[in-house]
Amino acid sequence: MPEYLSPGVYVEETSFRAKSIEGLSTTTTGFVGPTRFGPTDIAPDVVTSLTEFEATYGGRELLEFDGGTTVIDNYVWHAVRGFFEEGGKRLYISRTYRPLGSDEWAGYATAQLSATSPPGGFRVRARFPGKYGNARVTFTLKTGQNVLTVDRGTHLLRSVSPRDVVLVRHTKSPPSAGRFYLALFDANNQSFILSPTNDPNDPHAVTPAAFDPAAGDEVRIVTVTVTVQPPTTSAIPFVAANLPLDPQHITAGSPDSLFDVFAPHRSLNEPDPPRVIANLGMARTTPIVIDQLTGPLTGLGVLEELFSADHNRKARSSPPASSLEASLQDVSSTADDRSFQLMLANGNDGTRPTADEYEGTANETDNLKTGLHQFEDLDDISIVAAPGSTFGYENGYQLQAQTIISLLLDHAEQMRYRIAVLDSGDKQSIAAVRAMRSRFDSSYGALYYPWIRILDPLSQNEISIPPSGCVAGIYARNDINRAVYKAPANEVVNLALGFEQFLNKSQQDVLNPEGINCFRFFEGRGMRLWGARTISSDSEWMYVNLRRYFAYLEHSIDKGTQWAVFEPNGELLWANVRRTIEDFLLNEWQNGALLGDKPEKAYFVKCDRSTMSQNDLDNGRLVCLIGVVPLRPAEFVIFRIGQWTADRKV
Repeated sequence: MPEYLSPGVYVEETSFRAKSIEGLSTTTTGFVGPTRFGPTDIAPDVVTSLTEFEATYGGRELLEFDGGTTVIDNYVWHAVRGFFEEGGKRLYISRTYRPLGSDEWAGYATAQLSATSPPGGFRVRARFPGKYGNARVTFTLKTGQNVLTVDRGTHLLRSVSPRDVVLVRHTKSPPSAGRFYLALFDANNQSFILSPTNDPNDPHAVTPAAFDPAAGDEVRIVTVTVTVQPPTTSAIPFVAANLPLDPQHITAGSPDSLFDVFAPHRSLNEPDPPRVIANLGMARTTPIVIDQLTGPLTGLGVLEELFSADHNRKARSSPPASSLEASLQDVSSTADDRSFQLMLANGNDGTRPTADEYEGTANETDNLKTGLHQFEDLDDISIVAAPGSTFGYENGYQLQAQTIISLLLDHAEQMRYRIAVLDSGDKQSIAAVRAMRSRFDSSYGALYYPWIRILDPLSQNEISIPPSGCVAGIYARNDINRAVYKAPANEVVNLALGFEQFLNKSQQDVLNPEGINCFRFFEGRGMRLWGARTISSDSEWMYVNLRRYFAYLEHSIDKGTQWAVFEPNGELLWANVRRTIEDFLLNEWQNGALLGDKPEKAYFVKCDRSTMSQNDLDNGRLVCLIGVVPLRPAEFVIFRIGQWTADRKV
């Protein structure tokens, strides 16, 4: 209650309307499965296009399991493409990866900096496992503008930060070879000291007063640009420009050195684990990690490592090329002259993931999750699928595929407001898909058969892909163009050139009653999805749109009534809850989602003493009873036609 302690006029804002419930989105999808690259244990971020997917999870090339002995199509990539082509908007990806052998780091591409063994002061490796990590990494050194100036007789360094690596040289006749220093800030004198080591008291340390810009002395900041080019020429390179060399460099309170930008996102199994990147958003898209192997390194040490490695490489060329150090001091040198390249190697796609990888793990220590566990923290997902998990169902992968399907269904049931889109096996006969369907019973899943034939952009040949990606996109397109209560069927499959098996009506007469949704070809109407049933034996939840519409209602009411928690549990609260839900359901009825010519025939909301006992009130429970009359799809449209005579009255 407001307090009125002194005489005066008090103007207060109040509300005379019920709280409103906003209908939530039902189109956001989550795919779990193997990709060519990308994070396996970082919380996934939303993907809104195929280009965004490729920037994080790699391209469309084939997956080479078991060292290349098992090669399969990149089904997750094809599912993502199908999802967006069919009308999908928002997508999350959980990448699964199973390493070869017991060493979890075996699949990571790495590079040795120096030509000798052991490697030098730092190591470059792919951030994530996969053959796609065998990238070309280019270090391009650069000297900036001259920062040595004179202000009122005082020699100053402009735009220099503590621990910058600088090049000092004399440019006038006779020019002299430059020397590299580490800029250290003297807090007592509020000035910089240039030291050839990490010690400000080094006897060879100098101050800016030792140099005269009028006499041709220059001080230039040395930075490095790192370019990562994936093994496919069509991929867009990753570029991090003008990075400080010193590992302890800080700008505006934030570490920003070469080692901070390319820091790992989790600790390694080493006695002295390196720094860990704080920004997981950067970790998702930063393709490499640079680890310190010896230390502590300074910026000058990093520079020496690059000079040494470049010297070892160029000394073997014929004729020997100009050194990286000489090129850096030459003002006329090109970026190629000042570059040093590494090739990451030995990355591999591991072996084909099993049900364990699809289920994933949840590490409570560092809060890193994998597999389906990653989707548990994402409240906006409404559709889940595992594209490609049923490949080889009839050829040795059946037990794994069945377990993965069970995991998807369990996940959807546990999360309540989701539905699992299930793929049939590739090259399955009608008898085989019926046997597959008979093993499952859930209103939270829908099974689709057969696989879809498309033109592969990589090989320019026809291939078959699992239908779940296209179906999830059709779900989204149906919800956006029509509504979630409309059955997602009788919809064109835009990408389809055909299907693995063309079904006729008699064959679908066998499959449809068992809850197997079929794709059909109709002359003049194209390739269409021709089924909208769940795999539930309960006739109350027979249709996909019923399950998804109730998930939409329940989730929207759940989110829209959170304000009621801890409110005084009395008549006023009950009336507010009733009005809030009735307003929401009235809007649904007006939009055509509920059956009935009047609101009172379409739904009811009860929240009073008839729904709550004294025991409920004593234990802090508010019980609201809601009934709705949903629309079911006109799955069978029947016209009865008979003869009648002209003189017969209707």
